[in-house]
This record gives sequence, C-alpha cells and structure tokens, in this order.
Amino acid sequence: MLGVSIRSGRTAASTPVTRRRVLVAGAGTAAVSVAGCLGGGEAETPDPVTVPEKATCDVCGMVISQHPGPTAEVFYPDRDPSGHDNPARFDSVWEAYQYEFGKDSAGWEDAAFYVTDHSSVSYETFEDGSDTLISRHYDASSFAAASDVTYVVGSAVKGTMGRDLLGFSGRSDAEAFQSEWGGSLTTHDGVTPEVVAGLGR
Repeated sequence: MLGVSIRSGRTAASTPVTRRRVLVAGAGTAAVSVAGCLGGGEAETPDPVTVPEKATCDVCGMVISQHPGPTAEVFYPDRDPSGHDNPARFDSVWEAYQYEFGKDSAGWEDAAFYVTDHSSVSYETFEDGSDTLISRHYDASSFAAASDVTYVVGSAVKGTMGRDLLGFSGRSDAEAFQSEWGGSLTTHDGVTPEVVAGLGR
C-alpha cells in the first residue's frame, strides 16, 4: 500500500464512564449506577471484548474485521442489541453514536461505550485511490471508554464509512493528529446528532 504512516501509541489505562453514569467506589471494586435503570440498582461495568472475526456492524451490516477504520462497541444491560448478545458492534464510531442516539430515544441505557483508542495502538494510515484510510483495531486491548478520549472529527483520514470520529486517550496525540490531518477536536459530551450528521461519505 502507498503512503503508509505508522504511529506508535502509548498504552493508556482507562476507567469506563459514560455521560449517563457515575463511578461508585467501594471495597476495592468499581460499580456503576445506571441513571434511569429499572430497579435503580448498581451494575458492574462490562470490560471491552475482542470483536469476533466474522461479526458485522449493527448499522450497515459490513464485516468489521474486513475493512479499515475505527471500531466501537456498546453494552446495553438486559437487552439484545440487533438480535444478538452484547455488545452492539460497529465498523465506524459515528454509526455507534447514531445507533446510541436511537436507543436513547427508545429508553435504552448503556452500561459501557468503547471506541478504538489510537493512543494505545500502532496504527497505519495508507492511500486507497484518492482516500487516506486508517487501519482497523478490534482487540479488547485496543478499546478505551468513549468518555475518556479526545476525538478528531472529520479529518482527511477516513474509515470504512467515510469521515469519522478518531479517538485518542492522550489529548496531545489527538492534537498532533489534527495538526497533520485537519478536522476539529471534541469529547464524548460534544458528540451530538448534528456532529454525526456531518460525517460519513
């Protein structure tokens, strides 16, 4: 492939927290209280999992491992997203948010929302025709909580579904990527339906 650029990220430990959850500490274990959860009880935060080799995106149906770009997975307690066991899985981060916004309006609450952390993987950018793409990472160790990353939004580097949200647990990594490839910076709370509507092809 032409124009390969390799970036080595640093490993970043992350504590999964979404915009609707509060971390509850106690006796050496972490639990989360899911706002609006039926019964009002506490539930442990699920860890990220490796996306199965043949798993398809819950929005577009493409086989995730066969295409470039950032990956996402979202866990919904006591739900079967798209007719399969948790987590819901996606071949682009913007599609994960699109799905999440739809589930929010249906009253679903997520227990964890993970995205590819480009600060913790050695990613590659490469040319494909007129597009610059970024490599796919879908092992459990490549994920960070969506609330713990800084996103580069709509840069010149694309994923499977076009312009996307590229997450970095190190803000300085996001700033360096933005400096090279353009786009804007935001965090989990700054990702709105309007932001998502401006992404993709």
